[in-house]
Amino acid sequence: MSREDEWPVRQLRMGRMEAFSDGVFAIAITLLVLEITVPEGSDSDLLRAVLDQWPSYLAYVVSFATVGAIWLAHTAMSEYLHHGDVWLLRINLLLLLLVSFLPFPSRLLAGSIGNPDAAKVAATVYGLTLLGSALAMSALWRHARSRNLVRPDAGDEEVVALTRKLTPGLAGYVVMIALGLFLPVVATVGYLLIAVFFIVPIHRMRRSAAVRAEGG
Repeated sequence: MSREDEWPVRQLRMGRMEAFSDGVFAIAITLLVLEITVPEGSDSDLLRAVLDQWPSYLAYVVSFATVGAIWLAHTAMSEYLHHGDVWLLRINLLLLLLVSFLPFPSRLLAGSIGNPDAAKVAATVYGLTLLGSALAMSALWRHARSRNLVRPDAGDEEVVALTRKLTPGLAGYVVMIALGLFLPVVATVGYLLIAVFFIVPIHRMRRSAAVRAEGG
């Protein structure tokens, strides 16, 4: 049986994909906070032990913002989709694979910031994971456009705007990965800035899409 015969070619409703994706995003964010702990036996100077965990807080904030930005982009994209196909589901699974993997490089980064050489390796692994997530998100949207999965009433200007918003982050992640080879902490802050850049514009686009849907 060929791959094309695995499922009949038909339009797939988006509800189950969105629900499953939201669940994975929620679990990934929850796992991030579970990585924040203080060493055992810190009761004698608990405040210092808490403050010494700043690398964990930094990694948590960056990862939380990144997952949040991907979720916002994913939600905005879903609002423009009329239906899906089997390849859209596969690409979405790849995106979720990378999102659910993010707690591991986050822990790696938090635990290695004090060691310059280890921090460079951890920052590289972290950056590659973020880059992979951004590539998967971009591929998901571009596949939807190429296969005419976008809602017929979606405005061309909004579709082009969303495409542009999903593209600049790719170059940003490449730059930060290179920077992380020399200044891992600075690169980590750069990843946070990229996530913040995406959070606000995508949120505004979601509201615009919602208003357009209500008006139609």
